Amino acid sequence: MQHTHSQEDFFQAQQLIPGGVNSPVRAFKSVGSTPVFIKEGKGAYLVDVDGNEYVDFVQSWGPLIFGHRDETIENAVIDAVKHGLSFGAPTEAETELASKVVELFDSIDKVRFVSSGTEAVMSAIRLARGFTGRDDIVKFEGCYHGHSDSLLVSAGSGAATFGTPSSPGVPADFTKHTLLAKYNDIESVKKCFADSNDIACVIIEPIAGNMGLVPADKEFLKELRELCDEHGTLLIFDEVMSGFRATLRGAETITGVTPDLVTLGKVIGGGMPVGAFGGRAEIMSQLSPEGPVYQAGTLSGNPVAMAAGNAALGKLKQNSRVIEVLQTRASRLMEGLEEACSKYGIPCQTTVRGSMFGFFFNENRVKNFDDAAKTDAELFAKFHAGMLEAGFYFACSLYETGFISTAITDEMIERTIEAFDTVLGNISGK
Repeated sequence: MQHTHSQEDFFQAQQLIPGGVNSPVRAFKSVGSTPVFIKEGKGAYLVDVDGNEYVDFVQSWGPLIFGHRDETIENAVIDAVKHGLSFGAPTEAETELASKVVELFDSIDKVRFVSSGTEAVMSAIRLARGFTGRDDIVKFEGCYHGHSDSLLVSAGSGAATFGTPSSPGVPADFTKHTLLAKYNDIESVKKCFADSNDIACVIIEPIAGNMGLVPADKEFLKELRELCDEHGTLLIFDEVMSGFRATLRGAETITGVTPDLVTLGKVIGGGMPVGAFGGRAEIMSQLSPEGPVYQAGTLSGNPVAMAAGNAALGKLKQNSRVIEVLQTRASRLMEGLEEACSKYGIPCQTTVRGSMFGFFFNENRVKNFDDAAKTDAELFAKFHAGMLEAGFYFACSLYETGFISTAITDEMIERTIEAFDTVLGNISGK
């Protein structure tokens, strides 16, 4: 494949945009390459500015469960645009989308829409602090909840539990109320509670998607729920990525654990910028103007975004087997990768949850970020480059999750598996 125009575009972008991208992972730095610039998406495919086509296993990092330019969603957006781009006033579409979310999530009585997952998480944490009257929060290493200041933390030095900023520009005072625990390790959470009696909430991705795909163990989540109840702490499930991707009715239905608050995004926007947070009525009633906890947004509930979300969730509700079908395809894809890895003596761990899949070139099962960090990054970079050259677009980071859309057919899955064999064979030299 030729990537001349993409390379030229990247050079020009770097002169005007920091790093040439508006979100760091897009720069392809973790795979030692330069990004392809996309011209259009159609169904299962991306087309770059050089005219190369790729079967897309990223799907805009999750939102496009029905693929690119789905006719139903596209028509809903076009119709909404004809009536206006933004009003800054209530519309019926907001209530319509809220009713769909509340109907599908047993843990959500009321929901508020925002414009991004980062904003949803930031607002949910503020609400948890306002509801409990406490300041501290617990998060887990390897779980990503957006780039708000209090969540950009790394492990503290020595035996310290409290986090320290992991990005310049974040004052230490902003993260001193953030405690870090290890994913799937209840003892580390107990230590957080031993170190602080002021914990407002514990936030977790029940199906982590930003250290690769790493689901939380059911027993761990059960113990986490019990620990939160014991200490009067709220439990927040961050399902910005997994919501309506892993299962139609939320992780609570496959884990058996009910959260107090849930954050959502991606699929509920159908490709438009949308986030949401919701939970029990008594908690949500603390939000302004009903309660004292302030949260606002000029473009929250944007009519075009609401139209896209209503169309996407409407299609999912009409065919509840969609996720089951996509899980079968994702399972076959990962089965094929395992077979190719076994053939060439390459260690591999795979996971599937609904239409989400993840893999690690790793000897052992991955249960937390420390395990994920042992993945062979050099091998992944070669694999990514080989698959891209073969016409298959995978996430450009070994710490990201892959996605199946309804536009990806069984035949495409088999072609991808054939490419796995070729690419891994070339890498192994066998």
